[in-house]
Formats: sequence, C-alpha cells, structure tokens
Amino acid sequence: MEPGYVQAGMATGEASRKVSARNVAVERKNLISVCRFSVKTLLEKYTAEPIDDTAEEFINFAAILEHILSHRFKGSGSWFDGQKSFWDYIRLACAKVPNNCISSIESMENISTSQAKGRAWMRVALMEKRLSEYVATALRDIRTTRRFFAEGAIMLREDATVLTGMLIGLGAIDFSFCLKGEALDGKSSAVIDYTPYLKFTQSYDYLSDDEDDRRSIDSSTSDDSIPEHPYIPLVTDEESWNTKCRKMEQRFKIVNAQKGYLEELVRLRESQLKNMEMENKKLKAQLEEAQSQSQQEKKDLEAVVLELQEQMTSLIPCDSNHLAKNLSIPLINQWPTLEPYSSQDNMKLLRRFELVLAAAMGHCLAAAMPLGGSGWGPGGSGFGG
Repeated sequence: MEPGYVQAGMATGEASRKVSARNVAVERKNLISVCRFSVKTLLEKYTAEPIDDTAEEFINFAAILEHILSHRFKGSGSWFDGQKSFWDYIRLACAKVPNNCISSIESMENISTSQAKGRAWMRVALMEKRLSEYVATALRDIRTTRRFFAEGAIMLREDATVLTGMLIGLGAIDFSFCLKGEALDGKSSAVIDYTPYLKFTQSYDYLSDDEDDRRSIDSSTSDDSIPEHPYIPLVTDEESWNTKCRKMEQRFKIVNAQKGYLEELVRLRESQLKNMEMENKKLKAQLEEAQSQSQQEKKDLEAVVLELQEQMTSLIPCDSNHLAKNLSIPLINQWPTLEPYSSQDNMKLLRRFELVLAAAMGHCLAAAMPLGGSGWGPGGSGFGG
C-alpha cells in the first residue's frame, strides 16, 4: 500500500474522531441547557399544590434527567442479568448515603427491571428532597463513575457539578408520586420535548442567561438564523416594562423560596450537630464514671482480701511462715489494670482468690490437728478432752 493512501486514511480517521468528539460536546451542552430550562419551568409552575406525574413539566424533566444519567453509559448487560441502566450505577455509588432509599426500591414487588427501579429512585429522591445529595455522593465515587461511564460523559465532566447545583433548587418544591403505572414499567422510552425551550421571544434584557442558552440550542441546528443585532430595543411601551417587572418579581419569589429552603436545611444540620455533641458528652461522662467505679471495686476487693488474711492468721493456730510458703500465688497487688465494663474478668479473679483462700485454710487446719489419731473431739487432746 502506498504511503499516500495510509496518510489519507489516518487523516480521515482523525477527522472522524474530531467530528465525533464535537458531536458529543454539543449533545452534552444541549442536555445541560434544557435541564436548566426544565428546572426553571418546574419552579415557575409550583404554587401550593404538590407536583405529580401528570404535570408535563415534570414528565419532561424526568426524561431529561434520565438522558443525562444515561449519557455515554456503558449499558451492555448479559443474558443473565439483563440490560443495565443508570440504576446499577446509582445503587452502588449511593450506598453510603445515610438513610438512603436503595434497599426500599430493591424490595418493591411491582418493579422488576433496572430502568423501572431507576425511575422509581428518581421520584423517591424528589419526594425526599435529596436528589442533589444522591447525585453529589455518586460523583464523589470516582472509581465507580469511571467504571459505568465512557469518556466524554456528562457524569465525568465539570457539567456534573453544574447539574448538582441545579437540582438543589428542587428542594423547595413538594412532589407527590404514585410508584406504579406505565411511567415506571421500563418499556416506554424517555422522550424529551424540546418545543417549550425553542420558542424565541423578543426581550429587552441584554443577552440574559435564558436567552443565551436558547441561542446555544438554536445554533446547533441553524447558524444562519441568528440576526446580527437581535437584542436592540426598538419599542419601550409601558406594557413591556410591566411584563419585565412581573418576570423579575417571579424570579425573586423563586430565589426567595430556595433561600428559605437552604436556611431551613442549615438549621436542621446545626441542630443535628448540637445533638451529636451532647450525646458525645454524655458518653464521655458515662465512660469516666465506669472507670472510677471499676477502680473503687478494685480497692474494695483488695481490702477484703487483706482483712481475710488477717482473720486467718489470728484465728487459726498455724505457722505464718508455713502459710506464706504454701501460698504460691500472692493475694494482693496482682490485679491487672481494670478496663471499663470488665465485670467478667473481676468475677474470675474473685473466684481465683476464693479457691486460694480455701486451700490455705484447709492446709492450716490439717497442720493444726495433732498426729496419732487424737482429734478435737472427746477422748483427744483437744477441747473435748
């Protein structure tokens, strides 16, 4: 083969790789943009009533989040365990979340497929107001994340931290879902409706965040449709200013609701921290008290042993040197350092001392009795004689 053909083939392969990487980057940017729009529409829709499965805004948000969690996912399964989904990743990466719902979802009888369990987890996490916490915990498990996602995935890029920031705002919304029905069967695919985010409206905000994201989506389909100066205000009537004020007021209410939720979350964490500190102090006090009690018990037992030795030497006519010679194990100063709650060891030591004392007393009594069969009873040289 001629060198020219080889170089041409290499150039073609390099170009195809660049095109593929560019397409992945555009897809990643579009998914993050529409997710931001979806979260904003959910915040705008929420009033006092909880949002359920019938809300179109939630249906679209759930589809977008499922696409994000499945972006560049290594989903090849086997005939034994079936097709994998992002639930297999969440199940492992979020196992360290305290009081998580993983085991509850695994034990659901009406949900069998991996995709259905992933959708159920998404709804339960929203009702618990902990979806951002689950995603942030999963991202910290870098090894598991790289195991389940290919290069260029959203979960392996900085866009994932942007995603967790978006999801924090959903804690200000009350959700209510029924974990049954066609939405969780795993057979229907998640389809994103882009039409609510592709509508272009004239605005007097100079390149606001929402319009900048909308233009980024439009640019992926048509680069020639963007005018040269699209945001020059031409009309300044009273109605347009009223519309702008209403929008700003609505945004202020949303931000204020998010601020209230975050403040409440901080207060909850502070109260939990204070409770843990108080519990820690109580445990330390109990430990010190147990240690002092064990030391006092040790001193009391030593005093009892000394008192018993004195009584034995004063009441039994036995040579003290002979007694000391036959006591192979000293009775005092043999206590180990007593650890807290070592009552079983204390009982063993006490039994050991009782056996030694009993043996010593028996030996002394045998030595005190005269030889030749004369005992302590009548006819002997004892008290009865």
